[in-house]
This record gives sequence, structure tokens and C-alpha cells, in this order.
Amino acid sequence: MLPHPDKTRLLVYLTARGQERPIATPRAWRKRRERILADMQLVMGPLPDPSRKVPLDVAVLEEAELAKATRKKLTFAAEEGDRVPTYLFVPRGLTGKTPAMLCLHQTTAIGKGEPAGFGGDPNLHYALELAERGYVTLAPDYPNFGDYKLDPYARGYASATMKGIWNHIRALDLLQSLPQVDPARIGCIGHSLGGHNTLFLAAFDLRVKVAVTSCGFNSFLKYYGGNLAGWSHAGYMPRIATLYGKDARRMPFDFTEVLAAIAPRPVFINAPTKDDNFELSGVHDCLRAAAPVYELLGARDSLAAFHPDCGHGFPPAARGAAYAFIDRALRPRAGGPGLDRLGGARGERISPRP
Repeated sequence: MLPHPDKTRLLVYLTARGQERPIATPRAWRKRRERILADMQLVMGPLPDPSRKVPLDVAVLEEAELAKATRKKLTFAAEEGDRVPTYLFVPRGLTGKTPAMLCLHQTTAIGKGEPAGFGGDPNLHYALELAERGYVTLAPDYPNFGDYKLDPYARGYASATMKGIWNHIRALDLLQSLPQVDPARIGCIGHSLGGHNTLFLAAFDLRVKVAVTSCGFNSFLKYYGGNLAGWSHAGYMPRIATLYGKDARRMPFDFTEVLAAIAPRPVFINAPTKDDNFELSGVHDCLRAAAPVYELLGARDSLAAFHPDCGHGFPPAARGAAYAFIDRALRPRAGGPGLDRLGGARGERISPRP
């Protein structure tokens, strides 16, 4: 099964003779999905073997009691000789196992401090807000942000992106190890840098049961006119430059495929109308391409988008819609603040066919 060169036609493949054939069953889609993950690794480098895992060896550095949660600053072992700085929030008054959310930060010097509520953009304090809503939350630093200084290339990685994926897989391991967490009800949320890393993690790790991506992607062809320089530096995927000439047309994968690879699990997309980084028509291209895959897998309503009239941000109405979407997917047992705190938004499912 060869992928169709048009990465918007996900339910069509090519035979070895170049003949088009439809993908009409979930079983056939699984084979196509395997090819998507393989093509992503052509750019990102190989996903590490599970044998790379070491004991998490969690070390708590600080602890603080907040009004509605306990906050811990800690580190955990992602692999031998590598510890990831992280904030953990545990809601107060839990009586049983509760869902958890991995919270990934944007490109900001303070890294994990922003989703944890330590400054930055108040609209991006989602680790704190979700903890107040009843979720256990974990906010790790991405390599070379916050307190985390690391050269992923010196450790054999072909990209910082794949190192991030590995660290986030280990963060899921940590969440599943906590006695307060229901290991079958874990999701991931992120903005910008954290938005696309949320999708990458969900594609590679089926333990992510719901994904929320804010200002995280559009089609490579619509990203600054197909010039992928912004994706090709050392903080992302250098092979985009060295192997593919920063040319979207030469890329082995696109976000149309990444989004579809997560199906049938629920995905919420915050895509503002005035985002200069990821312009909206390229997001619509991805939604249109992925929607038939969700329908094939019986999950039409699991793909949703929200389009606030703003720039590259995650305003209260969008967060309110996202949190309601997470609630529906994971149904927390612990209570939390209502949507009125976030501007009274109830949220809205928007068709992936704009």
C-alpha cells in the first residue's frame, strides 16, 4: 500500500503499479495509519524502543497548597541521565481515581511555568485551570525551555520533536503511575508549540484519549506559502531542511495525516480566524481531509473546531469550549469551576466542512 501523493485524499492509496484503490474498511485504514507513522519518523527520526525506559524515579523539589489543588515541582527520569522538570497539580478532596491531562506549553522562556500559572499569558494557564476543574494535571518543560537544558542530538535523536514525543510518553507513564489517576482516562492539551506536540503524542501513543490543540497546525502547503524554514531549525526537525529542502511538496507527511492518525479519538481544535502563524484555510484543509476517516471509524462527532475572532491565542470562550469537550470525553468525577469563569461559553461543535 503506497500513500496517495495528494495528502488530502486519505482514503485512497496506490498499488505498486500506481493504480488508485479505495480504503473502505477500518482494517485497511489501520495499514494506512501505520504508513503515516513511518513517514513521520522519516522526518523526526525513529521513535525510541521501549527498552530505553528507566524507572521514573520521581523527585519532589517543592510543594505548595493552593485553594483547590496541591502543586508539586518535581523531576522525573525520561531516560538514563536525563531528568525532566515538571509541575504536577492534584485537586484537593479527591475520593477516587480521576482523569488526568498532560499540559504542554507554547514557545516561551518560562516553559512549564506558563500553563502552571506563573506568569506569561493568563489565557494559557490551563494546567492550573484544569486542576481547579477536577483533573490531575502535569506540565513538563520541552527541551531547552524553562529549567530544562538538553541537547537531544548529543543523545542520538534526529530531532527535538522526537525527543519531546519521548518525554511526553514518559509523562504519560508518570500520570498512569499516580494512585489518584484513572489510567484509562488521560488526555493532552497544548498551545502553539504545545499544540502540535499534543497531536504528535496522540498519533504515537493511544493512551491519549482526548486531544486539544490550540493554534498548533495547518497544512504544510499553507504554512507561510509552503516555506517550512520555521519547522526546520534545531528546536524542531532539521531533516526538513537537510533532506527535504524546506519544501512542503517534498514532505513525507502532512498535518492532514497526523490529524487522521488520531481517529477515532476525540480532537478539539482552537483555530482563530486571524492566526498569522497557522492561517485558517490551511486548518480547514486538514479538517476536510481528516473528516472522512473519522466517519469511516464511526466517530464523526469526535472531530471539532472552534474559531474565535482573534490572533494566535486561546481566549476564554475557546478554553470554555475546549474544557467542555474534555469533560464529555473523560467525564471527571471531581467537580470544578463552571464555564461562567471562562466567559460563559458553552462551546460549539463546528463542522469540519467550512
